Amino acid sequence: MSGSRSYHAGVAAEDQVARLYDRSGRPVIARRWRGPGGEIDLIARNGAEVIFIEVKHARSHAIAAERITPRQMARITASAACFIGGEPAGQETPVRFDVALVDGTGRIEVLENAFAA
Repeated sequence: MSGSRSYHAGVAAEDQVARLYDRSGRPVIARRWRGPGGEIDLIARNGAEVIFIEVKHARSHAIAAERITPRQMARITASAACFIGGEPAGQETPVRFDVALVDGTGRIEVLENAFAA
């Protein structure tokens, strides 16, 4: 897949995942939020909890899941810490890290609390 096509497929996957969270009552409050560790694809809210969502698009869910690296998780966690610093409860804010896998047919699989494993 060319760079441009890959970029647009990624943006489309993020849009699909954002709609899924919005429809389930967990509104997306930020897209492509950039912190000191790098970009967080989506940030949603579930009551007081903040959900940081990494979206991975590939031909299959398995291939998408393989693209999550420990280094990437560390970068996302660093940016998330910066984001919650601006929340009313600060570092005491309940958070969760989800990974949303989107396959070539547009099917979405959400791995909730994926970084805890």
